[in-house]
Amino acid sequence: MENVIIIGSGCAGWTSAIYTARANLKPLLLTGGQPGGLLTTTGVVENFPGFPEGIDGVEMMMRMQKQAERFGTRVEYGVQITKVDFSKRPFKLWADDQLFESQTVIIAVGASHRHLGVPGETELERKGVTYCATCDGALPVFRNQPLVVVGGGDSACEEATYLTHFGSKVYLIHRRDQLRASKIMADRVLNNPKIQPVWNSVVTEVLDVKQDKVTGVKLRNLQTSAVSELACAGVFGAIGHIPSTGVFTGQIERDADGYIICRQGTNTSVTGVFAAGDCVDRTYRQAITAAGTGCAAAIDSERFLNSCLI
Repeated sequence: MENVIIIGSGCAGWTSAIYTARANLKPLLLTGGQPGGLLTTTGVVENFPGFPEGIDGVEMMMRMQKQAERFGTRVEYGVQITKVDFSKRPFKLWADDQLFESQTVIIAVGASHRHLGVPGETELERKGVTYCATCDGALPVFRNQPLVVVGGGDSACEEATYLTHFGSKVYLIHRRDQLRASKIMADRVLNNPKIQPVWNSVVTEVLDVKQDKVTGVKLRNLQTSAVSELACAGVFGAIGHIPSTGVFTGQIERDADGYIICRQGTNTSVTGVFAAGDCVDRTYRQAITAAGTGCAAAIDSERFLNSCLI
């Protein structure tokens, strides 16, 4: 029987582990199928306080893990929860046939980027293909270079606007002839001389795998079927996120897109189950905000356990 089980090993998960371990709750952290979370797909992290020279995403996660383990966090590597029963305490969690039981649970499973699904995308990830302008846009490889953003919503507009501070030109590729973004965001993009929309078009391939770096994209016009190439140094996917919360269907309250709904801090609809990080946050999705909610979830779980002992 565990005091607290933490599901997920990104910034939110490891921060929860650090705080609950320091509270002597002896947390058990289940890393999931992608230890370290999305940050391990990022090159240099330059916007997390305390690292003035930047830090590799993988190294940053390893440091967080080492800090959590220093205070007594136990880690189960590669364990991915396949079923849960939150109907009563202790809560039950299964990884296939392996059963875990805990008085509290902190869900920090994160979210995955919605991928373009085209040739070259996976091969060139971290080599010019990225999904976070705030995380990677200021990297030297993108400075004063033409850049591509794919998408047409608020996120894509925000990414494109942010990248104008670094790239020589930003092409916004959208499959329709008008943006889906809010009017204020759309106007901001359309009035920015450094942003050029490319309408009615989709990316069909990211170039160039042979050179092991992004040199451009292949495009197909959805109206004329014409195929063209566009030179660029970076491709920023901004077509949404998918919260990794499917396993909790029917167990806790989620919104229409699958994000976990929290009220009064990190409390989910089930008393004793808390949530933090990108599986909750559809607005900021930053390492520092994930760490902050991870801290909050740990404190909430500690207070809940203390209240049970009174």
